[in-house]
Amino acid sequence: MKGLIRLDEVIVQLKQLFENASALAGMSFAELAAHQGMSVPNDLRRNKGWVGQLLESALGASAGSQALQDFPELGVELKTIPLDAAGKPLETTFVCTTPLINIHNLTWETSNVRNKLQCVLWIPIDGRREIPLAERTIGTAFLWQPSAEQEAQLRADWQEHMDKIALGEIDSISAHQGEVLQLRPKAANSRVLTEAIGADGKIIKTLPRGFYLKTQFTWQIICSTFGLETAPATHD
Repeated sequence: MKGLIRLDEVIVQLKQLFENASALAGMSFAELAAHQGMSVPNDLRRNKGWVGQLLESALGASAGSQALQDFPELGVELKTIPLDAAGKPLETTFVCTTPLINIHNLTWETSNVRNKLQCVLWIPIDGRREIPLAERTIGTAFLWQPSAEQEAQLRADWQEHMDKIALGEIDSISAHQGEVLQLRPKAANSRVLTEAIGADGKIIKTLPRGFYLKTQFTWQIICSTFGLETAPATHD
């Protein structure tokens, strides 16, 4: 009985989260920032995560920088997706940082990539750089869970990347590899280094890496959600 009550609570909270996110559609960043008591930066060059922080604040995300979904009690991750004038993704979507050592027991089922992508609340935003940041608007939110085919694609790419990491081939992985999920450096500057497995099996220092969804994949998600005709996305 307790389990049923808990499930009912989660459904109500999830419905409320979606309604709150949907209510943001059409608002400018300046309007929402004013509601949250936040100031709008001039641009995102030195404030890359600002839009995500604004929406997390507005929707009450609780995970912060922890390796959890943004709404862990609901199993939901929040992802913004900047779009161009044609409604196509302008950039790849960061999923999570990549473990580079102590990975021998890691599986797809226990990976943070799968954990983060089990259920995503996508919030499209105006990503056009010619529009002042304060004037850019928030789009129509939607919930997404990967289909069996999409999860198979994600799993295959994840496994390929992790196999290379385990074999000490981290420096041979490029952003072009992976059908839907790419692996590339994620660091504020080149002085930020972390440990990884080298070619001879010894520990080396390298740039931290992150998993990113390719724009063609997120464009397909948008098309299937809104019933659009799929055409190639070109921003990867």
